[in-house]
Amino acid sequence: MSLAALNVSLFVAQTSLTLDGLQQLSDHRLLFFFLFLSAYLFALCSDGLVLVVICTRHSLHKPMYVFIAALLLNSLLGGSAVYPRLLWDLLWESGSVLVTLSACACQAWVVYSCGASAFLLLPAMAFDRYVAICRPMRYAALVSPRAVAALLLFCWLLPAAMIGSAALLAARQPLCRSHINRLYCDVYSLNRLSCGGNAALLSEVFALFISVACCLLPVAFVLFSYSSILYISLCRVSGSSGKALRTCLPHLLVFLNYSACTAVELLQRRLQAGDQPASSVLTSVLVVLVPTVLNPVVYGLNMSAITGYIRRLLSSRKTE
Repeated sequence: MSLAALNVSLFVAQTSLTLDGLQQLSDHRLLFFFLFLSAYLFALCSDGLVLVVICTRHSLHKPMYVFIAALLLNSLLGGSAVYPRLLWDLLWESGSVLVTLSACACQAWVVYSCGASAFLLLPAMAFDRYVAICRPMRYAALVSPRAVAALLLFCWLLPAAMIGSAALLAARQPLCRSHINRLYCDVYSLNRLSCGGNAALLSEVFALFISVACCLLPVAFVLFSYSSILYISLCRVSGSSGKALRTCLPHLLVFLNYSACTAVELLQRRLQAGDQPASSVLTSVLVVLVPTVLNPVVYGLNMSAITGYIRRLLSSRKTE
């Protein structure tokens, strides 16, 4: 091989990556294609329907429903960063998928930013419910429209900046490997491709800091908030306590959903020293599939205010 050809091959190896996760689904390619297509279409239709109801009904222009709309919009954005390319690859690609390093880092940034934003939106919801139930006299002052806007900006911009820095740091490291055993790109896999050294250690420490800031601290705040709500509700003897707890149930279900998916993802990452393609692919499937399907079901079926408007909207369509 000539020196020019060697330089070209080294350049390609450093600027392009291979997603090997598709090989694990090759025996049932069409089955997974229709499964992911159904999940994506369901998420688009159901999330879109709930978003339309919240945006068009003035009675739903309240902080709790604004946070729900933000979470569903966040889920749609994260799913749209994965599903279209994944469906295309399942339908047309026969083996591993070649992606550029910049495209991989961009996808990792969007997917992880949306996941981290969801974990920050859940404490915002818990704060809204805590103030409404435990401090009702101060609700208008603490959860004002300006405070809601500030919380939304914080929940979106902080993860985008932190994950963007981590993805950029991982992408700028010298790479000694180019194969990722996943269906999509993520920051942790980019870090594992590096050759090591101080830059890799710094990236690992920064990723651990992001996990604590965007996962562990929000989980602690959510547990504290709902524990306080439960305590206050049990101490009251009025019938409003049961109604208050019912408004928290959908948020708790979504919180448990995200927590379980994130715990599986982190445990799979931290406890496996070697590459195990099957478990990596299974984890990536669950992390993408479960939240996009469960979230609209929880908020569309378990919240009577939204469900009532959806039923009236669908019935009016049938009578026309």
